[in-house]
Amino acid sequence: MKVIEKFLSINGEGLKSGELAVFIRFMGCNLRCPYCDTKYSYINPKYEELSIDEIVEYIKSCNVFNVTLTGGEPLLQDGIYDLIIKLSNLGYRIELETNGAIDIKKYVGIKGVVFTLDYKGPSSLMEDKMILDNYKYLGKNDVVKFVCGDINDLNRAKEIILKYHLNEITNPFLSPMYGEISLPLMVDFMKDNNLCNTRLQIQIHKIIWDKDKRGV
Repeated sequence: MKVIEKFLSINGEGLKSGELAVFIRFMGCNLRCPYCDTKYSYINPKYEELSIDEIVEYIKSCNVFNVTLTGGEPLLQDGIYDLIIKLSNLGYRIELETNGAIDIKKYVGIKGVVFTLDYKGPSSLMEDKMILDNYKYLGKNDVVKFVCGDINDLNRAKEIILKYHLNEITNPFLSPMYGEISLPLMVDFMKDNNLCNTRLQIQIHKIIWDKDKRGV
């Protein structure tokens, strides 16, 4: 498996924000969002080839129970299903950070698996790639993350949240594009549109460390 980086840190976002987690970041992505903060996972990527057993041994060595599989897009990686099954059998809590353009059905119902599923709005230029059928597989332990850079992204987030009842069946998060949108504007938008059961999420790892620092 092609691993860009692996490290122990805290979750910077999601339902387990602030908790320790082991991160495995895989090479490659099928989208090209202009605001992507992990372009190094697919532009001239530097990776190491690791077996499933080698990845699992690294995770065991970190002695924590949260595992985040990310990218790029981890669900494109050969062997990812077998890795997930092995981690599930070992009792880990596995967060799959996926970009919304991959069918997640194959991974639904695996013990310990939760999804952080992106919705790419207008500013991503990738909105037509979103697989909206994925929402029928989500539950109260999962997240749909809307990265928002402007009012158009916020309006589309509201439309999708309400149309698919995401604030009832799962956990919608509004995540500001770093340095591109006012946080008070986002809060006012939530108030003005009565977006209950929706959360404003700030990437705390970009507050603790430099926004471009890797391995954190």
